[in-house]
Amino acid sequence: MADPVHRSADEDGQDPAVESSTDSTAGGKSKKDKKKPPLWRELLVLGATALVLTILIQTFLARVYVIPSQSMEQTLHGCPGCNNDRVLVDKLVYDFTDIEPGEVVVFRGPETWGNNDFNSGRSDNPIVAGIQSVASLVGLAPPDERDFVKRVIAVGGQTVECCDDQHRVKVDGKPLDEPYIYWQPGTSPENHDPFEPVKVPEGHLWVMGDNRTNSTDSRKQGGGGLAGTVPEDNVIGKARVIVLPPSRWQGIGDHNPQALALGAPAWQGAIPAGAGLAAAWPLVFFGRKVRRRLTRATQP
Repeated sequence: MADPVHRSADEDGQDPAVESSTDSTAGGKSKKDKKKPPLWRELLVLGATALVLTILIQTFLARVYVIPSQSMEQTLHGCPGCNNDRVLVDKLVYDFTDIEPGEVVVFRGPETWGNNDFNSGRSDNPIVAGIQSVASLVGLAPPDERDFVKRVIAVGGQTVECCDDQHRVKVDGKPLDEPYIYWQPGTSPENHDPFEPVKVPEGHLWVMGDNRTNSTDSRKQGGGGLAGTVPEDNVIGKARVIVLPPSRWQGIGDHNPQALALGAPAWQGAIPAGAGLAAAWPLVFFGRKVRRRLTRATQP
């Protein structure tokens, strides 16, 4: 009786071991040959994601504003053709706390106010104007001409006037301590524009620029007086930190000009500046990390 023949190949003459080895090799090649997305596509997705997150954050939490005018010199730099400050504006703080004298705020100009101290130069082309509006969200273009940045001098229920015999603004009959005021060359406290007493309505603010002789504020807007006050509902947020240019990284002080008149300890004036610097540190730290990762992603 003949021994059965043990076939080592399949019906087509292919050795199963060889076929298995071939399939494994093919599978390995397919995995190795699977291409990664091109770098430009990864960068495009990264950029789009960053833009969406930036818009969401700046719509609901905080926003970067460019300072385009000189009205807040020298606290905030701004001038035509120069490298203007970019400031981070906290949009949540006033949901939990009241607006206090001395705080620098960004707000929408009331109907009684005219345009800002600058011309934003928005294009008549709707596409270009749209790009400019998006750029303004991240501080790459000037804000809307109806957005202002000023310092709160008095709040609802207080009476503000100018001036005493030393040319100081008074609130409720007491002179203010205003170390942040900037007098342009050729000007001095004697050039303080006087105005009659104004009792600020409840829910409103009296605001003025630190560059006291070059600021269109509550003294002048709407003809001054009650028309120059700003509804608290118009306030967008509190200016916290100068984020650009790097040489200007610092917190934005909110020295209460009424503090000495109210008998508050002088050391309290240092708290806002310290808090601002503490808030600026994480921005600088994470900004550097993001730049490093982008640099590594673009390297071959």
